[in-house]
Amino acid sequence: MTAGMTAGMSRADYVASDGVGLSAAVRVGRVSARAVAEAALAQIATRGPAVNAFTTVLAEQARADADRVDAAIAAGGDAGPLAGLPFAVKDLFDVAGITTLAGSKINRERPPAIRDAHAVAALRRARAVLVGALNMDEYAYGFTTENSHYGPVRNPHDPARVAGGSSGGSGAAVGAGLVPLTLGSDTNGSVRVPASLCGVFGLKPTYGRVSCAGTTLFASSFDHVGALGRSIRDLTAAFDLLQGPDAEDPVCSTRPAEPCLAILENGVAGLRIAVLDGHFSRGGEPEAFAAVDLVAAALGVSRRVTIPEAHRARAAAMVITAAEGANVHLADLKRRPQDFDPLTRDRFLAGALLPAAVYVQAQRFRAWYRARVAELFAEVDVLLAPTTPCPAPPPRRDAARCPARGRALPRVPRAPGRGAARGQGRGGGDGVGLIRLNTVYSDDFATAKRVVSSCPGLRLHDYAVSNPSGHTARALGLSP
Repeated sequence: MTAGMTAGMSRADYVASDGVGLSAAVRVGRVSARAVAEAALAQIATRGPAVNAFTTVLAEQARADADRVDAAIAAGGDAGPLAGLPFAVKDLFDVAGITTLAGSKINRERPPAIRDAHAVAALRRARAVLVGALNMDEYAYGFTTENSHYGPVRNPHDPARVAGGSSGGSGAAVGAGLVPLTLGSDTNGSVRVPASLCGVFGLKPTYGRVSCAGTTLFASSFDHVGALGRSIRDLTAAFDLLQGPDAEDPVCSTRPAEPCLAILENGVAGLRIAVLDGHFSRGGEPEAFAAVDLVAAALGVSRRVTIPEAHRARAAAMVITAAEGANVHLADLKRRPQDFDPLTRDRFLAGALLPAAVYVQAQRFRAWYRARVAELFAEVDVLLAPTTPCPAPPPRRDAARCPARGRALPRVPRAPGRGAARGQGRGGGDGVGLIRLNTVYSDDFATAKRVVSSCPGLRLHDYAVSNPSGHTARALGLSP
């Protein structure tokens, strides 16, 4: 075995391949699932401490799962669509046998979960190999993953900057090459922000499209299960397994699953594209808007449109989030406030003190805003906007100074490319989003391929998201 090899696979080869590629190599016998798992564990041991992405590493369980994949292949059986693909999950997903911490001190006292969350079980049934649980903001209430109980997650491209949150461990683990696929959750940007700041692909499906069963909820009317990955096809493959009805989640859609991976290469003709103006063109740093202009020019886009009252949509979302989150944790806030992270505690206390009339008014505005978004998408198919308004900030520069602007529509990740995104002082974050409102998931993933062919020299990210309206918004990110 040569230097740098880990049970038949080098760490360099492991990091260079996306998850679907690794799984394909396992299924055809070019590499064993055990070799891939060992490469993942070696990468976690070597680079993991620098980013502090993991709260638990399940090394022996991962090896056992990988061995079962290899045994199935040796016996000529079905290895599964994600055979041998290493993945990790935000530490608010139940994993059988370990305690679901949700980034908190309080949850340490709870017993281990007795079964996997719905999304975790779906990936494991496909023979993906779970390697651990990931650091996060306490109870998912934050944008930077500077956790006072388990330490801060650091940006994989510049450790002096944050990874974003609340799924910071999920973004950093993919960005640092520890695993090709992670699960996260998104309430107010918690997949979108770390995907952007860590320079990875992110997926936030429509509300109710993926079951939240077995997760620690934050704000129930906004919570989504999502994924972060090395490639568009990693997200597509994961989504194919995650989507669909689940009787154990009362808000999960009954719409049947609609497989997307098999038609990922299909083109999408005749898209009407516009640049999102107004709220989404103000208050950011120059490079965020320069990236939008560059992509708009490459696509030949000149039309600009505005969503009315987007700044109020953001305010309404914050009110709803604070009130619903405080309600979930009210008993612990009364009995043991000292055991919360101080920032989380203060945010929940503020939510607990909100008058009911304010919450009701925010929900009324939400319904009005939903109608305005639907009207806009009757005229356009795709909107172009910044992912985040600034690159990754240094620690304790929270959303108040570099806001994840506009709860209404998503921002899209920038992958590490040239200059600052490779860790030369600014991390990621100046990506561009192509936002699409649609109900045909296969079209959304296929649109990514079309944009790549239309914009030679630009790197693509696919980012499917939803907004407070409940409609599906898709975003495709391009970076120079």
